[in-house]
Amino acid sequence: MEVFLQQLINGLSLGSIYALVALGYTMVYGIIQLINFAHGDVLMIGAFVGWFALTGLHANVPEAFILAMGSCAVLGVVIERVAYKPLRNSTRIAALITAIGVSLLLEYTMMFFMGAGARGYPTLTGFLGGSFTLGGVIVTNIRVVVIGVAVVLMIILQFIVQRTRVGKAMRAVSQDADAARLMGINVDNTISVTFAIGSALAGAAGVMMGLVYTSINPLMGMTLGMKAFVAAVFGGIGLIPGALLGAYAVGFIETIVNGVGFSTFKDAAVYLLLILILIVKPAGLLGKNTKEKV
Repeated sequence: MEVFLQQLINGLSLGSIYALVALGYTMVYGIIQLINFAHGDVLMIGAFVGWFALTGLHANVPEAFILAMGSCAVLGVVIERVAYKPLRNSTRIAALITAIGVSLLLEYTMMFFMGAGARGYPTLTGFLGGSFTLGGVIVTNIRVVVIGVAVVLMIILQFIVQRTRVGKAMRAVSQDADAARLMGINVDNTISVTFAIGSALAGAAGVMMGLVYTSINPLMGMTLGMKAFVAAVFGGIGLIPGALLGAYAVGFIETIVNGVGFSTFKDAAVYLLLILILIVKPAGLLGKNTKEKV
């Protein structure tokens, strides 16, 4: 029972981080049908911004979150305007190749300035550095905070999408961009806002990774981004509830495989999940198969 409870807490915290990244993938795909493979590296940038805020600027954790989310939101808009907007009417393969190129650019630019070695987040003190016992299991406060912050951000996102004019514009563009444009919606600005929101969530996830797992490096976004992409596909790419379902499923699978002593194969288990879902239900658990005329 104690082992199960420990893996439950670990899976919830890891799944919360994956969920914030998967939401960015699914929002961008839902609005312009683009797999933004640079999204994981936006998380990496957020992790380094948070690290610099804590170690260089001596900011507190909330300030590090705000700075990382703001920086990544701006970065997301710049990436969309510079790299993706000129290819809006190009083939999907051209946009996909560009996304991979942007990913590599971010990774090696950070490596040029920060080096290839890992950087460690400072040791947490006070409440965030504490822990408590639950059912015989020691639970660190930072994991609980990460889960709580992720849930709050998801609720805010749901409110934006469902209750605000920006959210209504995002949903309209995702349904039919041409019709939305005829109704007076600024499609370009709506797409930029989508990138900004998704990138801000990735920035928050990057700080969470640093706080929970302490070590960050310029290539961390590649693996984390791919796992979040698996989560988005597993739940149904383009669907926000699907991204959340897939993220927590991936988090639990990874922690369970790690907990039973097969840590070497935890990444393989995630990719095996992707293969199985593509074979059994290519549209994802919550997705619906659609036919496309060619």
